[in-house]
Amino acid sequence: MPPTIAVLGPGGVGGFVAAALARAGEDVLIVARATTAEAIARDGIDVRSVLLGDFTGRPHAAASLREPADVLILATKATSLRESLTRIDAPAGLVVPLLNGLDHMDLLREHFGAGGVAAGTIRIESDRPAPGRIVQTSPFLRIDLAADDPTLAPALERLAALLREAEIPVQIGPSEAQILWSKLVRLNALACTTSALDRPIGFIRADPEWRGVLKACLEEAAAVANAAGARILPQDALAELDLAHAELGSSMQRDIAAGREPELDAIPGAVLRAGVRHGLACPTIERLVAVVAERARRSAAGELSGRVPPVAS
Repeated sequence: MPPTIAVLGPGGVGGFVAAALARAGEDVLIVARATTAEAIARDGIDVRSVLLGDFTGRPHAAASLREPADVLILATKATSLRESLTRIDAPAGLVVPLLNGLDHMDLLREHFGAGGVAAGTIRIESDRPAPGRIVQTSPFLRIDLAADDPTLAPALERLAALLREAEIPVQIGPSEAQILWSKLVRLNALACTTSALDRPIGFIRADPEWRGVLKACLEEAAAVANAAGARILPQDALAELDLAHAELGSSMQRDIAAGREPELDAIPGAVLRAGVRHGLACPTIERLVAVVAERARRSAAGELSGRVPPVAS
């Protein structure tokens, strides 16, 4: 029988969502590399969550989607999206990405057709330390959904109800631009500052110089977001980061430490490209990107030192 929900990507986001839905009794298929899919099919997904508790979710698992699904949730890294889409060999009634950035929306509408793709974002601090094991370390969790096409509203409401049954909070936003930029403005500042300095948000917001960098990053991205049709107040994003626990880092920071390719193109790259389209300069973000790119290069080459060049204006 075809799955109700297919989830592409078994990492900290996709694995968590698939496991939570499976625990709630939904018919879920997680699509992953063959060896990972075999391990999940055999052992399930072991979740250690400060919000949902410790449990083992048991979704179905396969190396590709071969039968139509009601919903396809995409939870890959932006850097691997194109390659991961080759695992999808059947259609879905609704396609919802939980990726960082903006530009994946055009790619997905080109790939699947414009009619069935809605916007989604997730706010979560989670990691996959090993295949089939997910650790959620912060109690904050929320998925935002939105569709500019009103015909998708009923399908989004059904998906929201399923996620809520799985104890995942959901909000349906007023527009795709609003939910995508609401996350991107905050995430861009968090990812760029923590990755440039390789320190958690607690240090950055407490240090006067780096707090100034953080605020400038938020202000530049919010100006671009508002020019693009969203309504973002940089002080709201700063207030959210001020409430985050002091040791909060970013997945970009972790990727650099592990020598993996960071999502520089998907996160600050999306902001900078939109800034160019709207004639808005983002000098702080540009300087942070240069520092992060150099740290990523040195980490991949195995020569990263603890010294970080100054970034503040």
